[in-house]
Amino acid sequence: MLTVGQPFPEFSLPDQTGRVWTLKDLQGSASIIYFYPKDDTSGCTQEACDFRDALPKLDAVKVIGVSPDSAKSHETFALKYGLPFPLLADTEKELATACGVWVQKSMYGKSYLGIERTTVRLDAKGIIQSIWSKVKVPGHVDSVLAAIAPAQA
Repeated sequence: MLTVGQPFPEFSLPDQTGRVWTLKDLQGSASIIYFYPKDDTSGCTQEACDFRDALPKLDAVKVIGVSPDSAKSHETFALKYGLPFPLLADTEKELATACGVWVQKSMYGKSYLGIERTTVRLDAKGIIQSIWSKVKVPGHVDSVLAAIAPAQA
């Protein structure tokens, strides 16, 4: 479970290029890690494109997307939408589980396990500064930008 003020869980996951990322790779600058359910679906595409479009306002903040999709799926998704940031392939749901975002969900009366759309802001040392849970995509990136702006000032 994620808690503000605590270190983000350790991880080792490949991105869409095959590069393996760890928590250590994020240290030295602030980071945004956002968990999303599935590549190339309407809400996930909108969220990814909103983060892509906000990158100039995020200055030196690293943006990382995480979903259970494969690195190949991420590669196709990133190329299709011009996503310039890493999309980590958490195919075994290890990071999602450690963060408490791999949860029981229901849709149309059916119960299933899936990603609870969540965004986490880390400081340069990997300490959790903010958590947005059960994210609704419209306006979400604006909320993240508003929270970061004072931290960057």
